[in-house]
Amino acid sequence: MMKLYPVERRSGQTREAFAAEFLAPSKPVVFTDLTQNWSAHQNWTIQHFKEKYGHLMVPVVSKNHAQPGKNYLAAEKTIPFREYLDLLEAGPTDLRIFLWNIFKAAPELRRDFTIPNIMDGFVDELPFMFFGGEGSFVGMHFDIDMSHVFLNQIHGRKRVILFAPDQSRNLYQLPFTVASFVDPRNPDYNRYPALANAVGYDVMLQPGETLFMPSGFWHFIEYTEGGYSISLRSFGSVSSRMRGLANIARHYMVDKGMNRLMGPSWRKVKEKMAERRSLKFKV
Repeated sequence: MMKLYPVERRSGQTREAFAAEFLAPSKPVVFTDLTQNWSAHQNWTIQHFKEKYGHLMVPVVSKNHAQPGKNYLAAEKTIPFREYLDLLEAGPTDLRIFLWNIFKAAPELRRDFTIPNIMDGFVDELPFMFFGGEGSFVGMHFDIDMSHVFLNQIHGRKRVILFAPDQSRNLYQLPFTVASFVDPRNPDYNRYPALANAVGYDVMLQPGETLFMPSGFWHFIEYTEGGYSISLRSFGSVSSRMRGLANIARHYMVDKGMNRLMGPSWRKVKEKMAERRSLKFKV
């Protein structure tokens, strides 16, 4: 059966220790104090966002985000930020705000956080925020740009399940994408028998903590409470950037193109290809 191990938590981590223990071996870790001096933890309350930025229009996605058809990987609708935050406070909802650069509209918010010095290579132009209602989730995927991701939790808790890149066949990676349809919370070993061989990590990320996800790591995210986080990205090497560009090209030229041509039939083709590729892992 699938094995999930806890992610180590560290405080007071030096650059040298991080590089040796986690960056070089490509191993996730949770920092408990990397953002302890950020004023975002005090300032970025739901009420503050409502009062100052509630008028901003935000694109929201739902659990149907990856369904084939004309709206494949597109926002479900655009609503005022205040309206979305009301939904977040009201209770469970599957609506999320995904990869939102609020800082273009509100650059003053950048004063509330700083780029960590735990490693080099951070891309200052790519801070993104993620919002999710209780019970919403982000399906299994790895980040298309192949960057190292530092996921900084601001409000609420979220569960993150991670797998190293060498688990791709066990996870039934869909061809021409960075995604998988397996749900590690409820593994279906009859449909995905190779999933029983998967080995990964499981962590409940708390407000004030930072999860380091190495380049290419698969992750499934469940919002156990309504909340939000900010991700910062670092590129460790030129080769990582090149792999990311290749992923983006395949995604837009092949996957999205074939979805427009074939619709739901393209999803079935991808699933069959993923199953055939994983046959030798069958248990």
